[in-house]
Formats: sequence, structure tokens, C-alpha cells
Amino acid sequence: MSSLTVKGLSKRFGKIRALQDVSFEVNDGEFMVMLGPTAAGKTTTLRCVAGLEKIDSGTILMDGENVAGTSPAERDVAFVFQTYALYPRKTAYQNMAFPLQAREMSDKDIDNRVREIAALLQITELLDRRPAMMSGGQQQRVALGRAMVRQPRLFLMDEPLTNLDFKLRVEMRAELKRLQRELDTTFFYVTNDQVEAMTMADRVAVLNRGVLQQIDTPENIYDHPANLFVAQFVGNPRMNAIPCRFDAGERVMVAEDSSWTLSPTTAQLDKLTKVSNPNKLVFGVRGEDVILNPRGDGMQGNIFVLEPLGDRTFVDIELGRYTVKARADADFQADSGDGIELMFDTERTHVFDAITQETIY
Repeated sequence: MSSLTVKGLSKRFGKIRALQDVSFEVNDGEFMVMLGPTAAGKTTTLRCVAGLEKIDSGTILMDGENVAGTSPAERDVAFVFQTYALYPRKTAYQNMAFPLQAREMSDKDIDNRVREIAALLQITELLDRRPAMMSGGQQQRVALGRAMVRQPRLFLMDEPLTNLDFKLRVEMRAELKRLQRELDTTFFYVTNDQVEAMTMADRVAVLNRGVLQQIDTPENIYDHPANLFVAQFVGNPRMNAIPCRFDAGERVMVAEDSSWTLSPTTAQLDKLTKVSNPNKLVFGVRGEDVILNPRGDGMQGNIFVLEPLGDRTFVDIELGRYTVKARADADFQADSGDGIELMFDTERTHVFDAITQETIY
């Protein structure tokens, strides 16, 4: 196992800023996931850690040792790519044995190690097959096995499940988490899939346009986002965001179009009274925190469309000039144009500064 510490990592490609002052730690034995949209800088971060890209500035430490100036081989990390990168003319056994042969291990030690990892990955029956004779999921396991036989200090994984179909992705998410725990080793995994991040990670680092947005547990990333980008990138459906203002005299939140008002909690009021610009705010609420047909004084809206998903239904509701997406039970029934009453679970709402995008609460 190994720990990883990245401090002030910056990287440019010509005029394009790929990474700007990125700092984070991956603890010994931790499953850390870096999450972000396409072109956020995730793969560049991995390649810098692996030594495949020369950094412009910053420090990369493994177990406290600065490796920024060392070669990829000296860093002793295993890189699992989005494409499986298996040798097409070699069998699964030969693909897995290759990195051990490069270390000039004995045939007996190589055979023992390959078969041990194959049993762990449940691919023993595939050892005599070439990649063309395997499914995508099987090829991915072989690619993982090739990395695992080396017993590296650190596993680096670049969206390894992207090319699998939905069913296999679900199975491999659980499999990767199981393997990480059984191996008791350190995984640094990057993805643009929030489900992968939320289900597998011990901690999540959210990256956008080369800038680190937040590092925390999946639960805190979801419940306490650091800014509006994190709030809307994590969660399905994405968090509703409505321009609003705070009326200090009436002590209420008011939608920009004045279609509704909301009385904040005492703790929320304390934070709202300290904002520098109360007229430039964004109100946020997740779909599961929109209460439909409440018993009491709710807001009046009109159903725009229903999105049945089998186990649940998303309901798009026109509320003033804006559309609010709510999560309802699977048996929810209504027609487009129907009126509906709704409320927000006040204690689970969020407010962001419209200028800085940072979270107020």
C-alpha cells in the first residue's frame, strides 16, 4: 500500500490550462475517486501522478517521498486504462504474466501469482483465451489482473468501466470495491459518472476545468455541496436552481419572479443576514425534497410533463417562470396541465451566492 499527496499541481498544454493549483491526499488503503465532467482535467491528473506527463509546477509525494522527477517505472504504480490495452495475440495468462516476465521472475513464481489473481478475479477459465474470444467485462478483468499481479504501490484507474454495458458496470462497481478491500490497497480512480463515485468512493474529489471544487465523503458531497457546480453535478435529477433574493424586512426568501416565498429556519436566517448581496442569490432544492400535494398551505404550480422510470416518477412542474423537477412514487398519476400543490422541505434546501456560486447554506 501507499499514500499519495499532491500539492499545487499545475499543468498547461499551450494556451490551455489543464490543471490549476490542484492539491489533495489519498490515504493509505483508501478508495479515492476524482469526479468531474469531460475535459475537467481528471486524466491529466492521473498521467501526472503516473509520470506520463511532465508537470509545470507542484509536488507529488508517495509515502512522503517526492517522485515528481522520477520515471514511471520508478514510481511503481499500476495504470488501468479506459481501453483495455491487452495484447491481442497473447492469451489472458500471457497478458497477465508479461509485467512479471519483465521483472525476470521465475516461471514458477509467475505461474503462482497469475493463478492467484485469476482466482481472485474469477477468470481462471479464461486464462487460455485471447482477447477476441472474451466479452468486454472479461477483458476488463484481465486488464485488472495484469495490473494486480505486480503488487504496485498504487492503482490508478482511468474510467475503466466506461466501455461496459449497464449491467456489467453495475456488477464491476461492486467487484472493484470488493477487490480493493480484499487487497487492502490504495485506489485512485477517475470518472465522469457520479454513480460510480458515490457508490465506490471512501472520499470524492470534484474537479471542474482544472480546479478542485470539493473533497469530502460521498454523503457530504451530496448533502453539503461547496458550491452550485457541485450541487448540480452530483445528484439525479440535478438540483433545482432558482434565482431569488432575501427580504430582510419580511425575513423570507422570495423567488426572482415573486411566484413564491419561503420562510428559512433560524439557522438559515443567521447565515442569510450576513450575505453581502441579498438580491443576488440562487435557491436550490433536490427533487426528493419537493413535497407534492402537502396537507397545508403549499405553492400552486402546473404539471408540465411526467417521466416514469419504473421505480419512481420525475414530475416537471411549472412554478412561475421556472420549472421544478420533483421525485414522486412510481404510482404517481397526473396529466400535463393539471394543477398541483407543492412545498419544499425547508431544512434540506440550499442557497448560493449568484456571483461567486459558493454555498451560503
